[in-house]
Amino acid sequence: MINAQRKNKKKILALAIGSVISATSYSEASSLVNVKPSQMVQGGNGLIQTPTARMRDEGGMAINYTDNGEYRFWSVNIQLFEWMEATARYTDVRTRLYSQSESFSGDQTLKDKGLDVKFRLWEESYYLPDISVGFRDFGGTGFFESEYINASKSVGPFDFHLGLGWGYLGTHDDFTSPFCEIKDSFCERPSGFSGRGGKVDYDQFFKGPMAVFGGIEYQTPWEPLTLKLEYEGNNYVNDRAGELQQDSRWNIGAVYRYKDIDLSLNYQRGNTIGFGLTYRFNMHTASQAKFDEEPRDLMRRRAPSSVEEVNKSRLYNDLYRDGGFVLHDANLEEDKAIFYGTQTKYRNQDEAIERIGRVAASELPDSAETYHIVDNRGGRPLVDTQIDAEAFIAAARYESVESDIKQTYHRTSPSKEVIDAYDPENTNGFFYSTDFFWVQTFGNPEEFYLYQTGLLLNGGYAFNSKFSVMGSARVTVLDNFDKFNFLVDAEEVVLPRVRTRVREYVNNDVWIDTGFAHYKDNISENVFGQAYAGYLETMFAGIGGEILYRPVDSNLAYGIDLNYVKQRDPSNQLRLEDYDAITGHVSVYYKPEFLEGTQLSVSAGQFLAKDKGVNIDFAKRFDSGIIVGAFAAFTDVSAEDYGEGSFTKGFYISIPTDLFLLKPSKGRGFIPWIPIGRDGGQMLTRPTRLIDMTEVRSPFYD
Repeated sequence: MINAQRKNKKKILALAIGSVISATSYSEASSLVNVKPSQMVQGGNGLIQTPTARMRDEGGMAINYTDNGEYRFWSVNIQLFEWMEATARYTDVRTRLYSQSESFSGDQTLKDKGLDVKFRLWEESYYLPDISVGFRDFGGTGFFESEYINASKSVGPFDFHLGLGWGYLGTHDDFTSPFCEIKDSFCERPSGFSGRGGKVDYDQFFKGPMAVFGGIEYQTPWEPLTLKLEYEGNNYVNDRAGELQQDSRWNIGAVYRYKDIDLSLNYQRGNTIGFGLTYRFNMHTASQAKFDEEPRDLMRRRAPSSVEEVNKSRLYNDLYRDGGFVLHDANLEEDKAIFYGTQTKYRNQDEAIERIGRVAASELPDSAETYHIVDNRGGRPLVDTQIDAEAFIAAARYESVESDIKQTYHRTSPSKEVIDAYDPENTNGFFYSTDFFWVQTFGNPEEFYLYQTGLLLNGGYAFNSKFSVMGSARVTVLDNFDKFNFLVDAEEVVLPRVRTRVREYVNNDVWIDTGFAHYKDNISENVFGQAYAGYLETMFAGIGGEILYRPVDSNLAYGIDLNYVKQRDPSNQLRLEDYDAITGHVSVYYKPEFLEGTQLSVSAGQFLAKDKGVNIDFAKRFDSGIIVGAFAAFTDVSAEDYGEGSFTKGFYISIPTDLFLLKPSKGRGFIPWIPIGRDGGQMLTRPTRLIDMTEVRSPFYD
């Protein structure tokens, strides 16, 4: 009987594969994609409930909300590379409560986090389709855990999709998985999830029932409107919202596009109406129009005859006004000029150097053969951009059709001669600044969205260019953190509570985050060092140091830090508690050439809870300057001992402020998302990091 069923399912599988082949070799009238991909209900490029093989342009981002009967979904979909998309999702289950304890979570409905990834295996050509493999809700509690392989082929205004799904997408069990024929363990799919949630359950991939899914998209003659027809592989008997009635496997829908907004409406399962809203933009092409002066014109250049005739006051003021360069010191000689300062205005290094070079060229005599633009950070010269004056002026005046200003200068470490000549007038004195902070957290049991905002007051005193004392205080202006029903959870833990007590600290309206002494210096041309002692972060005080090796414009940097810390008392800002730890890491920072615009940071050592392991951070930078990244820490702490989430992980996005301003700016906003924060794999938030202080030597964030 079982063999007969398998034979029938094999026939169905053969028909499904045949359908894919016929769709992919349709006719010579086949064309490239004419239907623009849109978001499915749960986020990600797809039809209604099922994914497609389609990818959008690299850098594409979609923020999505859908209302779907028993479920509501909030999702963010990012096209990290042209061959990879990732989706982060929150699911609200209307038919379930967050917990059975009213005093704990009230009447808040159940929330769940999910992550999806999809990889393109083959890009569509004239005859062959897009082919992708995807992993849906692959970590955590696996509400919708699935794996799938699908194909998409465009034919005129139609886009055809056909896929094979396992897990949630395969519960209709249309045919026996071919993997089951190879090994019996693939015939059944393990239930539940490993650890305490948050782990990737590799042992479940491509196991259990298998079903076919797919559909058609039609780009109507009216450009804003796309119609969808879908055939599902899920039977809805194992949903977290309860067993849902499915009167039909066919779903229909429509998407209306208005500028960067998608409005969707659909009819699912033969009994459910859903709708959604999507906002789309591209992180490569995102920009903001600027009101700024044009770079100085050198066509009518009238240079002074000697350095004595240089109008220094005008030159120094113009370096800031036209080039965004705050001057700290300058040495003008007949054959060269050295300008020491900090670029505060332009994120683009080439734009900044061209503007500064044009100012220098218009104000300095022809005898000056070289302009040195020495970029300082923390009072220390870090990069010397040497401009060949004659070649620069010729390129700026377009004296050749092949003129390229970028070829007229190069970046290098400041020489001993350049460093010794640096003699700023003011290396000591008070400094201060005020910043705005915004802290937010999603998916909390007491309230889905909690926030805190206020002012961050920074200040200190510099004794010289190497030694200073500084600190910061956080003043809360507005928050809803008073909704916390507990400050420390009642869970029995194995690890010291180095982070799960964070609510005790953030509940203080005024808190001294840092207050420490700091010493920094250049150990050699490419080696930098620092030492610090005091209140190092919100929760810990101590003493530590760091050494970093970082050549100019190198794709590799290496560092080591070592710290002794004690936990601060949340009820008394100046007092310390008994818990202490030695924590530190050996770190490697790498920008791989084969993945343009990416940075990989790996730090191995001992964490705050004295667990040992490695933290891996991967970041992707887009042309607009927006950076998205993810990190995870893997230590010798088991998933059971770690607690909910199984291991530390998180995501972040860093957005340049000048995307919102009409004037050039170098500021950034940082938005983190940590699904579950426990005590394992937690790093000390050091008040200064050499990799940040030396960013100008090999820019990624700048």
